[in-house]
Amino acid sequence: MMSFHNPKEITNPPTNSLPAYNASDLTKGGDQAHIVYQNKTYTLRITRAGKLILTK
Repeated sequence: MMSFHNPKEITNPPTNSLPAYNASDLTKGGDQAHIVYQNKTYTLRITRAGKLILTK
């Protein structure tokens, strides 16, 4: 597993009605997670630089 700097906490989530998720929670502290949408699986990846990449 890659190691990376501590992600920022969601201290002030947006005030609109959109849900907010911490990427570290989705990856359970790792650097990848699968997201299923309409029977298709996508991979969410956190890069060493702290960027998010979502691929099919």
